Amino acid sequence: MSRPEKKERVHFGTLERDAVSLAKRKRQEEEEEAGDHEEAGEDMLAESTSARDRLIGRIDLDQIDEAMDDELDDEALETRRRAMDEFARKRLARSIAVPTDDAKVRMELRNLDHPVCLFGEDAGDRRDRLRYVMSKLAMDRKRTEPPDEHLEEGSAHEGEEEEEEEFYTEGSEELRLARHQMAVYSLARARNRLDRQRKDCNADLAVVRQRRQALVKTLQSYTNDGSQVGGERPLSRAVFAADSQTVLVGSWSGSIKLWTVPQCKEVRAYRGHTDRVGGLAFRPHANGPADSANGSVDFASGGADKCIFLWSLAKETPIGTLAGHANRVVHVDFHPSGQYLGSASYDGTWRLWDVATERELLLQEGHSRELFCLRFQCDGSLVATAGLDGVGRVWDVRSGRSVMSLEGHAKEIFGLDWSPNGFHVATGSADNTVRVFDLRKSESLCQIPAHKSMVTDVRFFHGPFPASASGLETGASGCGQYLATA
Repeated sequence: MSRPEKKERVHFGTLERDAVSLAKRKRQEEEEEAGDHEEAGEDMLAESTSARDRLIGRIDLDQIDEAMDDELDDEALETRRRAMDEFARKRLARSIAVPTDDAKVRMELRNLDHPVCLFGEDAGDRRDRLRYVMSKLAMDRKRTEPPDEHLEEGSAHEGEEEEEEEFYTEGSEELRLARHQMAVYSLARARNRLDRQRKDCNADLAVVRQRRQALVKTLQSYTNDGSQVGGERPLSRAVFAADSQTVLVGSWSGSIKLWTVPQCKEVRAYRGHTDRVGGLAFRPHANGPADSANGSVDFASGGADKCIFLWSLAKETPIGTLAGHANRVVHVDFHPSGQYLGSASYDGTWRLWDVATERELLLQEGHSRELFCLRFQCDGSLVATAGLDGVGRVWDVRSGRSVMSLEGHAKEIFGLDWSPNGFHVATGSADNTVRVFDLRKSESLCQIPAHKSMVTDVRFFHGPFPASASGLETGASGCGQYLATA
């Protein structure tokens, strides 16, 4: 009796058969066909390999990116374009100069038809908002302007131009002679300074300690020796003569007055500037009016009227004028030889002048914003400049090259000075700190949190040690061991 054949089960409500029985049937079929396919396996593998190679040979790899772009929809492409535009805007915003004065920031926002102030916004946020608005407007102009044909031609050389940061211009014969004279002068002074420093290094430690104690005792005894009203408007600068018996004081009214020390008696008033006096400097070895020769240059001044005046202590009017700056002159300083004068200006340049001929020898750029201070090194081979870009630079006046960058301040630099040792430079900034830089290491030695507000000026101690201390040489230098800040 034959066994009835088992019918396949069909699930109600579906046309699919049982998954378990289907899997068993497929496994049996694969085992039956395995023997047939074993012999032809190698031929099939070779055939598939050759087919794959032919397919790869027909693929154009350069079209892969284009194919991917075609597969992206319009929304994805627009999102990617906006992201790239935002990256370009942020890059452009970092290069835009924004005023630091809050009043100027408000004025710029008003001129751009934007709200002057938003709720909960401080001065820093307002400045960032102005930078954002200016970058957006710049990007909009860039998209609307037609492409420049010459720009495409020069784009290939753009990388080469960025690498060549330094450039040189041909100087005059007067500048060459001046640099030669300053080199000869500075070498002799540097030799004397190094001899003095070697002698100080061999000094007995007890003598060095005695020197410093005597100097500290003298500095601690300083007190207010006199006070006097110097003018109707704020006083901008005061400088002592070489003998410390007289002091020159400049005012925002444009006047300069000479006072005796410590009597605080007015000796003479000098008038020539029509606006604020910013720079004021005695010529080396210039003393009071009694020692002044008729017609000799004793001091120089610079003002917001863009003029630099040369003065004799014996005359109340200028005896010479140095014209050339395009903006306010904020600082002047004589070269140690007394033959040349340096000036720093809000036009972003510093200049070197010949005092005898009253001619401009050098116009030097290098700062991204206005300059505020300038000082010559004691040897006369270097000059340091700094300004509102928060970066100082040290220049070699013998070659015209920038030899060091004084970086580290977060805000504007308002004052700097050279140490008598010749290789330390101190800078005072609006970030409330003083930094001391070492030219030998080309780095910042230390940062001094000097004040609770901005530091407007720094000066190293240049005076001699007190001769009252036993065993000390009269006139021995303090070598910049102390620093005064204001």
